[in-house]
Amino acid sequence: MTALDRGGVVAVVGAGTMGQGIAQVALLAGHRVLLYDAAPGLAAKAAAGVGARLDRLAEKGRLDAAAHRAALDRLVPADGIADLAPAAFVVEAVVEDLAVKRRLFAELEDTVGDGCLLATNTSSLSVTAVAGALRLPGRLVGLHFFNPAPLLPLVEVVAGAASDPAAVDTAYDTAAAWGKTPVRCADTPGFIVNRIARPFYAEALRVHEERAADPATIDAVLRECGGFAMGPFALTDLIGQDVNEAVTRSVWESFFHDPKFTPSLAQRRLVESGRLGRKTGRGWFVYEPAPQPGAGPGPHTAEPADAPRRVVHGGLGPAQALVGLAREAGIEVTEDDGVHGFELSDGTYLYPADGTMEPGIQFDLAADYATATRMALARTPEVPDAALAEAVGLFQALGKQVSVIRLVPGLIVARTVAMLVDLAADAVAKEVASAADIDTAMRLGVNYPLGPLQWGERLSLSWVCETLESLHSYYPNGRYAPSVEVLWRARAEEE
Repeated sequence: MTALDRGGVVAVVGAGTMGQGIAQVALLAGHRVLLYDAAPGLAAKAAAGVGARLDRLAEKGRLDAAAHRAALDRLVPADGIADLAPAAFVVEAVVEDLAVKRRLFAELEDTVGDGCLLATNTSSLSVTAVAGALRLPGRLVGLHFFNPAPLLPLVEVVAGAASDPAAVDTAYDTAAAWGKTPVRCADTPGFIVNRIARPFYAEALRVHEERAADPATIDAVLRECGGFAMGPFALTDLIGQDVNEAVTRSVWESFFHDPKFTPSLAQRRLVESGRLGRKTGRGWFVYEPAPQPGAGPGPHTAEPADAPRRVVHGGLGPAQALVGLAREAGIEVTEDDGVHGFELSDGTYLYPADGTMEPGIQFDLAADYATATRMALARTPEVPDAALAEAVGLFQALGKQVSVIRLVPGLIVARTVAMLVDLAADAVAKEVASAADIDTAMRLGVNYPLGPLQWGERLSLSWVCETLESLHSYYPNGRYAPSVEVLWRARAEEE
């Protein structure tokens, strides 16, 4: 264990929301904390804000009286960089500007001892570039907390090209000693979470741009069928459209315009219009005047329809659980290996989304078909209304609300999950992080129902590969081309 000793002084530079959160975490871990900001008076104001939050924790019984007083005594606002000289560990949380960070660390290097560990909380800049101007670049690492730092457990520990392994180990062990869940990551654009999460936003935006469904419906399908905690449109409104779009653009540019990370024109127009989300009162949704619970546009939901009395099923792939659910709902189900999905009464096939646009009705991928409360359906043009109504009634009989959307390859959840798995597998192959750390990061950092690699194992890499290859046939620009890792692993599954 190489964690920083509790007697080691921690300095936090940058007294904004993130800096205050990191200072609170270090304080409650038992360290003396020096809080500094270049803006005059801001450090003292921020220290008072941290103290007020500690007061509230004590009032709620989450912090005993002795620990409360001791933590307040250990928090010291610093008037200048020179006051940080006693620090054994400095965590920077200033503006996301490479030049600003490089100047700051150069000043810090002239101030603190050579044994002081330096960490940048950057979420989008290269740790290697931040350290590039230092005399001792090996002691600088990335330590990316998630906001709010006191509440969210994940910390990405990023090794720059010059980072000393011992410095990375100390940062990792210190984050763990502070009660966080650290994951190790190479210095790559977006690190783990901001790299692998791009399809969650991008695929929803693409479905919207193709006018297959509106934002409220897409969000509802990803929540209630895909199992995600929030839909991407509501989430980007919460994050800030400008912030989310800037991260997407930064990752895309850092990967030399790789089509897998291409930004959305629809989101760019939203930012240009000043509709940045909750902070401006309007983004994809309207927030001012404050909406009442249940107000605003809801997802498109089909009217009640009659369920079929009998269906025939063949291969259902990851949706096989629907056979048992249909029988439990009183629907007679018989088996025929020649059927693709379910066969309805008029011979129409109802089958799981797989990236193709074969004749029939498609239904989306669910994280768990038993617990999902909504299903997305789409039909090809020749499918009659009666068959669509029968498909709607089937899922309604299983306790699902149904959203009928315009058909796009891979619908909503299936294409999103396939892309998440592909990026995650590619990151493992390129040694960005371990499979376990990637799954941990995506569950804790963005609250996904499953880690993407766990999801890939559940679905099979063959399913992921086939879905992406089908999507690639419709969009042959490289966006959906399976990674080499997915291709090889899918081939191995089939042997």
